[in-house]
Amino acid sequence: MSIEKLVSVIMPNYNGAKYISIAIESVIFQTYPFWELIIIDDCSTDNSVNIIEEYVAKDKRIKLIRLPKNSGAAIARNTGIEVALGQYIAFLDSDDVWLPNKLEKQITFMKDNDIDLTYSSFYIINESGHIKGIRTIKERISYKDLLKTNWIGNLTGIYDTQKLGKVFMENVRHEDYTLWLKILKKIKFAYGLNEPTAKYRILARSYSSNKFNTIQWMWHIYRKIEKLNILQSAYYLISYIFHGIKKRMI
Repeated sequence: MSIEKLVSVIMPNYNGAKYISIAIESVIFQTYPFWELIIIDDCSTDNSVNIIEEYVAKDKRIKLIRLPKNSGAAIARNTGIEVALGQYIAFLDSDDVWLPNKLEKQITFMKDNDIDLTYSSFYIINESGHIKGIRTIKERISYKDLLKTNWIGNLTGIYDTQKLGKVFMENVRHEDYTLWLKILKKIKFAYGLNEPTAKYRILARSYSSNKFNTIQWMWHIYRKIEKLNILQSAYYLISYIFHGIKKRMI
């Protein structure tokens, strides 16, 4: 398989038995066939590894890596990026879902327009899979735009390693956000498709549902990762909170 066509899909897993079959099959049924799915298990204690191994046995494009100790989502994803063979890196969590034409639409969009990083709108679904809303996006964003709010849903982002090299996540909460910031410091703009290509599942106990923790994590990213001064950090944090409230009102 030509690496120029290949998309490496990175999927961390920790006790994802409830939804992981749905996530894996949403990759299997992509209309774009040139992909490898790298699943990194973070020492699960449920039967999700058994489920994954059944798919590995059926489809040689699916690979399983088992971490020796529980390390968190950033380490799991970075492990997948390290071994990825494809020109393109994409991400899908074990409880989220891609629409069947997701890869075809975005890879075509990237090739036709010479784009290094792309993303899209996505549906919001509940634990039962029912659509509760849609998250629309800004169709072109810069580094400063991204500092104000995270326009890139992790399950929609794809970047081109031939142009950018392999870019890794910081081992912090909102690790995907740090990845997009790194990339946008290398390029002028990322471009999005303002049509849904995926479904993001909101779980009752998700880390992102704790707003106070989110504020702490964002402050850490602005000050320690992005090295912004206090005034800049305060400005972007206020903007992030404002956009967060605005998104939930739509």
